[in-house]
Amino acid sequence: MVSSQASPSPGGLKRRPKRNLTIPVLLGSRPGKRPRFTLQNHGDLIRELRGMCWGKFEIVNMDMKMGASLKIKGKIADSANGFVINLGQGTDKLNLHFNPRFGESTIVCNSRDGNSWGAEQRDNHMCFSPGSEVKLIVTFENNEFKVKLPDGHQLTFPNRLGHSHLSYLGVQNFIVSSFKLE
Repeated sequence: MVSSQASPSPGGLKRRPKRNLTIPVLLGSRPGKRPRFTLQNHGDLIRELRGMCWGKFEIVNMDMKMGASLKIKGKIADSANGFVINLGQGTDKLNLHFNPRFGESTIVCNSRDGNSWGAEQRDNHMCFSPGSEVKLIVTFENNEFKVKLPDGHQLTFPNRLGHSHLSYLGVQNFIVSSFKLE
């Protein structure tokens, strides 16, 4: 269970567990402060997030500005035909739709404005596989996104919608073990 408090010690004093993992996430409304949730260990994190994001994981009030980087680590679902990472203003305003497709051995990037998808940009540099653990870094720049893949290869995709602030992160077929917005 996710806890925001330290655990009590035998003497009634509160002490922090030996292995804390603190994740800043914008989930509630605490003006001017980011909530911090502490887990006993990485296994707790995986168990907590497995239930939440095996199918779909979303953050709807993220604060990603130009110049920021999103570092995201996780495991691709064992039976997945691919996975998706979306960044934008919401499900119908996607500045970056990042979609590795295993059956096609390609990575598809696209944008979505309302009901209209843009032209797909495809890259045949496939370094993902079902069941693998990966780390991606997405950098949000003025005119483009840079996506650094686990093997160091970098993709670029234009910021077609021109937003300077992204509030939505959506992930599918990917168990998020950690993410950090810098």
